[in-house]
Amino acid sequence: MPAADPLLDEIAALLEAADSGLDVGRLERTLTDGYARALALEAERSRLRKRIGALTGAGGRSRELASLARELDRREAEVDALRGQLALLRRRHSSAVRAVRG
Repeated sequence: MPAADPLLDEIAALLEAADSGLDVGRLERTLTDGYARALALEAERSRLRKRIGALTGAGGRSRELASLARELDRREAEVDALRGQLALLRRRHSSAVRAVRG
């Protein structure tokens, strides 16, 4: 079972919160943290792809390639899930900002 992730927990809490009284600053901080994490995951994904490419081109070891491929799959799933949650939170943020202004 994966360890608890405070960022994902915060995103979930903000998505479940009632519209009244939403803290726009908290939403913005969480979005910023989330996008920073997504960029870091995408950089890791890129590094893994390069390493796989280098090993493949050099007739790499199958165990290492398999391990890297599994790690790449995990990173891709993680970044896709995070980006999906961030898209929902961004829509929530837009609604909260309109409510504050309007």
